[in-house]
Amino acid sequence: MATPSSTERFIAKVNNRFKFSLFLLYKLPSAWMAGVRVRSMTAETCTTVVPYRWLSQNPFRSTYFACLAMAAEMSSGVLAMAHADAAPAKVSMLVTGMEGLFLKKAKNKTYFTCNAGNDILNAIHQTVQTGESSALTISVAGVSEDGTEIARFMITWSFKKISS
Repeated sequence: MATPSSTERFIAKVNNRFKFSLFLLYKLPSAWMAGVRVRSMTAETCTTVVPYRWLSQNPFRSTYFACLAMAAEMSSGVLAMAHADAAPAKVSMLVTGMEGLFLKKAKNKTYFTCNAGNDILNAIHQTVQTGESSALTISVAGVSEDGTEIARFMITWSFKKISS
């Protein structure tokens, strides 16, 4: 379905911190200002990080929940963008649901890892093959630097083939 070279080119752009920082500044300025960044990405997994600092804090001395949600969504969204970009047909993508569970106060950097690259690829493949939209719910966990789970998000993505 996707040519490895097209997916790899997209991943290389995301892993280039300068280029992806410019993309964030242009397309997602609130995430850029909050300090949400992609830590690493492959075709199967993506890890993002959000720091605890003045622009991402809440009045209770922890990272604001919306900043945590941005980082969680970005870890799955960048994977979805990579596979949609490499699909043989145009595919639109949209978050249609999100549920969050907050377990601990985020007082330092929080890392969100999405390991659903293959599931995303299969959902996009199904959409391209059938022409029907497909939905996929992905679990993304956020952990502190010491491995303590801070939050868990369930993000539902919808994929739809765009007729040319």
